[in-house]
Amino acid sequence: MGYVKKNLLAGLGLPRFDAMANVSSQWLDTIANVRIHGETKRKPVEMFSEEKASLLPLSPHPYDIGTITQVRASTQFRVAVDSNHYSVPAEYAGASLTLKTYPDRICIYCGDKLIARHLRSYDRNKDVEDPDHPKVLIAQRKKARDQKIFMRFLALCPKASDYYRELEKRRMNPRHHVQKIVALSEIYGSEPVARAMEDAFFFQAFSCQYIANLCEQRTRRLPEPGALHLTRRSDLLDLEVQQPDLSIYQKESRED
Repeated sequence: MGYVKKNLLAGLGLPRFDAMANVSSQWLDTIANVRIHGETKRKPVEMFSEEKASLLPLSPHPYDIGTITQVRASTQFRVAVDSNHYSVPAEYAGASLTLKTYPDRICIYCGDKLIARHLRSYDRNKDVEDPDHPKVLIAQRKKARDQKIFMRFLALCPKASDYYRELEKRRMNPRHHVQKIVALSEIYGSEPVARAMEDAFFFQAFSCQYIANLCEQRTRRLPEPGALHLTRRSDLLDLEVQQPDLSIYQKESRED
C-alpha cells in the first residue's frame, strides 16, 4: 500500500473516483508490473505468469467491510448508530441484535436473519423508519382497541351477543355497527341504548342507524305551549252574545 500511495496516488488529482480504474490499469501495465521488484529482483508480470495456474479464483461476492457490533433495540424498536436512530420490526423491540455498519448502509440481524436494512445517514439526530416496521404493532393496538369496544358492547344489555350474531349473519360489517352503537351509548347513555337494542331485536331491525333513530326519537321533546298574554283591552275578546230565539221550538211543538 505504501508503494501505491507514493508512486501512484502522490500528487494525483482525479475529478471522480471511477476515473481511477483507467489510471491504475495504465500504471500497472507501464510501471508497477514491468519494474524490477526490490525483493525478488524480478518483474511482477513474469512472476504472475508462473504463479497464475496455482492461484484460487476470486470470490464472486465483494469483500465484506462491515463493522460488527452487538446492540439492543430500544422499546421504540430503534437502534442507535452514531447520533441517529434506525428502526427494526416492532416485534424486535428490546431484543439483542447484531449491527453491521458500512459506509453507505447499515444492516441489522437477529442471529443470521437480516431484519432491517437502511441507507446510512451522516446527519445528526435523525430518525430513520421503514414504514413496514410498525405495522405489527399498529395491528396489535387496533386489535386490542376493537376487543375493548366489543366488550363494552356486550355489557350494554343481555341481548347484545344475540344482536351481534344477527349482524354477522347479515354480513353487515358488524365491527362498524358495534363501534357506532358503543358511541351512541356515550351520547345517550347506556340504558336508552340498551332499551333501543331490545326493541330493535324484537322488530328484527339490525343496524346502528335504527338504534340511533330510536334514541333520537325518545329524547326529542315537543315545546310546551306558553300562556296567552293579553296586553290591550281590545284583545280581551268582549263579545256580545244575543239571546237565542226560542219561538222556533214552540212552533215545531204545535205542528207535531
